[in-house]
Amino acid sequence: MNKNYFKLAVLPGDGIGPEVINESIKILDAISESFGYQFEYSYGLMGAEAIYKTGNPLPDETLKICKESDAVLFGAIGDPAFDNNPDAKVRPEQGLLRLRKELGLFANIRPLKTYPSLIEKSPLKREIIEGTDIQIFRELVSGIYFGEKYTDEEGQYAYDNCKYSREEIIPIVHMAFREAQKRRKKLTLVDKANVLDTSRLWRKICQEISAEYPDVTLDFMFVDNAAMQLILNPKQFDVIVTENMFGDIISDEASVIGGSIGLLPSASIGESNALFEPIHGSYPQAKGKGIANPIASILSTAMMLDYLHLEHAAHKLKESVEHAIENKYVTVDLNADLHYSTSEVGSFIADYIRYSEKSYYNFENVKLGKSTIV
Repeated sequence: MNKNYFKLAVLPGDGIGPEVINESIKILDAISESFGYQFEYSYGLMGAEAIYKTGNPLPDETLKICKESDAVLFGAIGDPAFDNNPDAKVRPEQGLLRLRKELGLFANIRPLKTYPSLIEKSPLKREIIEGTDIQIFRELVSGIYFGEKYTDEEGQYAYDNCKYSREEIIPIVHMAFREAQKRRKKLTLVDKANVLDTSRLWRKICQEISAEYPDVTLDFMFVDNAAMQLILNPKQFDVIVTENMFGDIISDEASVIGGSIGLLPSASIGESNALFEPIHGSYPQAKGKGIANPIASILSTAMMLDYLHLEHAAHKLKESVEHAIENKYVTVDLNADLHYSTSEVGSFIADYIRYSEKSYYNFENVKLGKSTIV
């Protein structure tokens, strides 16, 4: 395969998904022009939009597109029509769960980094969060979300089984240890080993694997304490690894630390496939209003570029996002007094990728609260 040519599956999804994905494509077009890479986009339906059009939250054609691509760029999933209907048999989220399973996306990676100019947007105090930099590794295709489920006909009794095997735990633990080696060399397993057999298995396997990474300090924390420590002292964490449901909850809690869930990207990685998406939901109330924050989707695109070994392009993209944030060229969730639309923020970042300080945007005017193009 030509290392400058990449096939990308693009799944806009529901709600604000199409809007933020549009900005990611705008960014990729700027990357293509600046670095000489070629990106071929194949669009597919998924989620509520797919149900409305095909009756299936993950049509076979979409799955085929994903399996034949170098990476998948995904927007958002979810629709109030399904959320408010407990009797719905087919739901948008089923499409994403199936896609993760079909592509073998066993590891979900969620970075959390604070930006100096946005610290005041956080509900936590500056001295608590300043300098926070965490990578959360969540196992994605096993555990209680994929276990046997049952509800009796009378609706009086239900259960959800949580199962894990060594084969499901080992790959993500190795991945988390390798990431810790590149960073501050500390790995925390979040579990509930005082109660759950599955957690005790996780702990045993982490202890065994730690012998292969003598330079990394491994510690353990019960999930209830970890939830508290993320608020009291998030800077104590470097890399966190955990099972599916705990990871879902912990990573959403961590998302508010930086000041806006609209800033946080994610990657879901398998042996031969990968999907990149913002962690925010479909936010249907904002659909079509031009107020959605595209930065989480754009940073997910940066993670995709890293995955494709386009490190220089990824670095330039992250630099461009930081430039927009530091110059307060952001959406309403980050600046209620002076803000820009979803499309304007995407264009600003794309423009900086192309031209940097020679940009057509007058940066001095931006700093003064003007968006004059000269």
